[in-house]
Amino acid sequence: MSIDTSKRTNAVEIMDDFNLQGKELDKTLRDLDNINKWLGGNKITLQGVKSIVLKQPKTNEVHIADVGCGNGAVLREIARWGRKSGYTLKLTGIDANTHAIEIGEKMSKNFPEIEFMALDIFGETFKKFQCDIILCTLTLHHFKNKEILALLNLFNEQSRLGVVINDLHRSKIAYRLFQAFCAVFINNEIARKDGLISILRGFKKKELHDFAGEIPETSHQITWKWAFRYQWIIEKNNI
Repeated sequence: MSIDTSKRTNAVEIMDDFNLQGKELDKTLRDLDNINKWLGGNKITLQGVKSIVLKQPKTNEVHIADVGCGNGAVLREIARWGRKSGYTLKLTGIDANTHAIEIGEKMSKNFPEIEFMALDIFGETFKKFQCDIILCTLTLHHFKNKEILALLNLFNEQSRLGVVINDLHRSKIAYRLFQAFCAVFINNEIARKDGLISILRGFKKKELHDFAGEIPETSHQITWKWAFRYQWIIEKNNI
């Protein structure tokens, strides 16, 4: 089967269903977490967080929110780093799937610095949300281009320091390598199918630069990372 990566696909992922719940959701989120760990995905977000937080005095509490947090795996990794590094962090996980939020709360019982909120990021309640840094890890590709531009400008308004995005490079090579990876390591139909669709919903570097040009008064660092990811760090110019 030929793969067309010239444009972002409009195909829908199973995980886009916010009613997905129970053992099926829990297993899929854990499998996706394992994929991210094996392929180094979460480290990309953590590196981006460090690049901003390390510029702040340790006497200041830094409030970080993860949009599309799933079960909170990224936040727990950041919490561990914050403890080791002596930073006081307030961490908020935001997801529209209330069942994912419940799982995240259970898995984060030993992390009092983490809280969770079940919110629709296109709703009025979320628009009033404020923090220091907003994270968007493997979430941006779920939206259409017009929605992405609106969200990026909203995130920029909501965050005092900046935004860290970690998302997929749309590539035929990435697609084929993920197929091979799943054939050996992943026994989860949802993770396999959604993973392939996610790659086709991912981005080319020029597309990210085009988005960046529409966000005022910010500086941007867009870097390709293994395995076929883009790390995009957005920082305010007026801080």
